Amino acid sequence: MYKLGIYHSDDKMSDLVCENYQTLFVLSRFNISLGFGEKSIAEVCEDNGVDTNTFLAVVNTILDPDDVGSDVVAGISPDAFLKYLHSSHEYFLDFKFPTIRKELIEALDCSETEITFAVMKFFDEYAQEVRKHMMYEENNVFPYVRRLISGERPTDYSIEIFRKHHDSVEAKLTEFKNILIKYYPAKNSNPLNNTLFDIFTCESDLAQHNYVENTLFVPLVKRMEADE
Repeated sequence: MYKLGIYHSDDKMSDLVCENYQTLFVLSRFNISLGFGEKSIAEVCEDNGVDTNTFLAVVNTILDPDDVGSDVVAGISPDAFLKYLHSSHEYFLDFKFPTIRKELIEALDCSETEITFAVMKFFDEYAQEVRKHMMYEENNVFPYVRRLISGERPTDYSIEIFRKHHDSVEAKLTEFKNILIKYYPAKNSNPLNNTLFDIFTCESDLAQHNYVENTLFVPLVKRMEADE
């Protein structure tokens, strides 16, 4: 049974991970390595140069999305949060999507040339769509926030522009997953089922990523803008 609820700085990091394995994604994006023994969350964060409040804000928002107060946002380090988001983008674009693509090539039946081509085309177009979405953040939103961090008060952009156009990027992946489940007759189900499991995981991970941006990142930047 998974433990859902708020974790604190003095809780053991090993308990957090063992009780909620999906937090492994969070650890990797904060560049926190395993092997932390019986150390607390605060101790592990300190050892890895990670802001504890920011780490806990992300973890607790993912595990208990209905309990995110303004005090949580107030405790976030903007710099640490940007690094987390950038690392998340690298994970999806440089690791997860290439991995799924490789798995698809190995799982699909090469004799079914037409349908195999259509499946790969659909996935490649989706991956490119997500890249465009994330690169917009990298090239427009993140530099704007860094300017706020440095004390500038830009007037050519605002986080409200980002919020209004921040679409969910996992919807088309859901459609892709359903196409494979309903219409692709795999002769050997093990490779494709394994790939589908990764797609399910990626779909959930992307949804959590978007939720964290909407629930923590947008309010955080709004606070920074209000401090002009």
